[in-house]
Amino acid sequence: RRHMVYGRLARRVRALGLSDFGVYLDRLDADGADAEWQAFTNALTTNLTAFFREPHHFERLHAQLQASGGGGPLRLWSCAACTGEEPYSMAITACEAFGTLSPPVRILATDIDTQVLATARAGVYGVDRIAGLDLDMRRRYFQRGTGPNEGRCRVNPALQALVEFRPLNLLEPRYDVGGPFAAVFCRHVMIYFHKPTHSGSLSRLVTQMDAGSLLYTG
Repeated sequence: RRHMVYGRLARRVRALGLSDFGVYLDRLDADGADAEWQAFTNALTTNLTAFFREPHHFERLHAQLQASGGGGPLRLWSCAACTGEEPYSMAITACEAFGTLSPPVRILATDIDTQVLATARAGVYGVDRIAGLDLDMRRRYFQRGTGPNEGRCRVNPALQALVEFRPLNLLEPRYDVGGPFAAVFCRHVMIYFHKPTHSGSLSRLVTQMDAGSLLYTG
């Protein structure tokens, strides 16, 4: 990954007006560099997602929610929420399963990258991001922009109300997320971990699940 790391950090070095990587490392090591450590982390994360990516997972979630019989509220967790398409897809699935824009569901969406979480909270996307959804779904769950917002859409505020976005590093020794969760989506993130980290992360995820919970991974 040497060339990838070089390209991503070189942009950050240039943005700060620094002369080389050594000066940048000195800045990271300096006292009070917490904000720059977050920028460093944001620069290195890979962010690739889509609405209803791997649709069979959402079909299974739909069936799981319907089988729950309501009650609730049911808690769901998107561990690597990226720019929000995954947790909003979970929210749409919940609305479809219960036939209402206010289903008995609450979704926690976490990510290590604070920049993508800001995008997710805003819930504003290019209309090309929802082009693959059927027309009725686009009308129910998204507001199309006009005038200066032409070409963009916004997630229905009712969906946004179902989701809480929060920063979280899956390498932390414990997850203070308030489980248990009925469903945990931990997809397209384990590929960046080596085997011992897989085991540690999964053992911590298990503590946030009960006997009836389902783990969605891929």
